[in-house]
Order: sequence, then structure tokens, then C-alpha cells
Amino acid sequence: MSGKKVLMITGDFTEDYETMVPFQALQAVGHTVHAVCPGKKSGDTVATAIHDFEGDQTYTEKPGHRFALNATFDGLNPADYDALVVPGGRAPEYLRLNPEVKAMVRHFFEADKPVAAICHGAQLLAAAGVLKGRKCSAYPACQPEVELAGGIFAGIEVDQAVTDANLVTAPAWPAHPAWLAQFFKLLG
Repeated sequence: MSGKKVLMITGDFTEDYETMVPFQALQAVGHTVHAVCPGKKSGDTVATAIHDFEGDQTYTEKPGHRFALNATFDGLNPADYDALVVPGGRAPEYLRLNPEVKAMVRHFFEADKPVAAICHGAQLLAAAGVLKGRKCSAYPACQPEVELAGGIFAGIEVDQAVTDANLVTAPAWPAHPAWLAQFFKLLG
């Protein structure tokens, strides 16, 4: 696998595992990953949250680690990147309000570059208008947003992932092995 340059758009209260694991796994196999957040620069950190499934009607949330960004959002050109990763957590909820972030997401779809989104990352994809006619998995609570954006919700097991053309999606962090394997395949 030849190394690619991957952009990760994240933000405060991103899901800890869904940020740290792909960030490290992609680097471990030779890719360069630039993690960015609007309004922050390289060396700044974002708060993470650990979401767990403990038998309640929805996930629980606990404080996670601080995640250090290694690139600066301002002045970023998405054309300089080969692929995009959108972690879940609560960050996509507010990132989807940023016109520049949505334009960056659209770039990867218009250029047919690999995109991996997990859990609540589908909220950002829906807001960017890139899901029409696309099969997309996400945390089940995001099903209405996927469908309202014209996507086809893939209600798969929490440890599975689905690929539709250049898009790999999964419901949550238990799917990391399947999600990352499918993303690695798209990256070549």
C-alpha cells in the first residue's frame, strides 16, 4: 500500500476511539494523516468523549483524552489530500454548521476520493448534501438524517461496515476492523 495523504476533520467532543484509532492505524500502515479543526491550529487539542454501550436505551458518554491536532485548518486546501476521515461523536453536530467544512466534504465526493465516516459523522455528510442515492451506515439515531438527505440507511450490526463507491461507513467504534479494512482497500 503506497502512502496517501489523508485529511481528518474533527472537533471538540469527537468520539475518542473513532478519532484516535483511525488516526494511529492509518499512520501505522504508512499514510500521512492531518487532523484539523476549524478555529484551531497545529498543536492545539480537542476534547474527546468516550461513548459506550452499557445496556441503556442510548450510549453513555464519559470524558476522553485530549487529542492533539497536527495541522491547521485555516488555509487548508482539500485538493492536497487523497482521502477524508470523518469521526463521530458530538463534533459533527456543530461542524455541519460550518460552510467551509461542508465545502471540503463536497470536494472529496466531487473528486471521487475515498471517504470514511463513522457513527455521527453521517450528520456532516448529510449537511454537505453528499448522500443522495448513497448507502450509508451510521449510529442508528442518525437514520432520519441520512434518509432526509436522500441516502439509503444501512442498518447493519454495530461491528460491521458498508462501502458504496468511494464511501465507507459504519455505525460505531466496534466496527473499526471492518471499517478500516474497507477504507484501506479504497486507499489501495
